[in-house]
Formats: sequence, structure tokens, C-alpha cells
Amino acid sequence: ENISVVGDFGRKPALSFDGTPSDELVVEVLHAGDGQEVEAGDTITCHYYGAVFGSATADNSFDRGGALSFQIGVGMVIPGWDEGLVGKRVGDRVLLSIPPELGYGARGVPQAGIP
Repeated sequence: ENISVVGDFGRKPALSFDGTPSDELVVEVLHAGDGQEVEAGDTITCHYYGAVFGSATADNSFDRGGALSFQIGVGMVIPGWDEGLVGKRVGDRVLLSIPPELGYGARGVPQAGIP
């Protein structure tokens, strides 16, 4: 993928983009954790930094001052998160590049800056 991530683990990252996004879900473990494997139905707690490819931040948990907890793999979050995070390990830092059909679809979320 054409995304670079800079920043210390556990802190708000900076992203840079080059080229065009993939048409498919891209999952890259940037830092391998040593915890148990995440299974569908588990409740996980994570920080996230969401951005539209090539533009400014759409949303992130770092500026809110706390990580987000949710059940994974059961449809509580966008499909790209369910598909990309199940099977990862607790403590992983993961880059997900999510195509629209696994995110918010063709309608997006304009009020959040997601076309």
C-alpha cells in the first residue's frame, strides 16, 4: 500500500500517502504484539486514527483522550475493522486500508469528511 506511518507505538501517528489506494482491504501489522489472538466476539480496546486516503484526519481516539472498546467480528463496527482485526494479537499496531464497500459505502459520512 502507499501509506507511511510515523510515530511511537501508543501515540498519535502521522500518515503520508503516495499514489492511489488499493481496491481491496490491506492489513499490515506495523508492530507485533505478544498477547492472545483476537477472536470474533471478543471485546477489544484500541486507539484508532482514521483518515481518508490522501487527506486530513477523519476521526481519531487520541484527540478524545481515550481508546475505544467494542466487540469485534460481530458487526458492531465497519466490516473492514471486523475483517482486518480478527486474528491479530493483543498489542499489535495494525494499518488498515479499507475500500468503501468495507467502510461506509458509496454514501460515506460527509459530516465526518468521508466522501
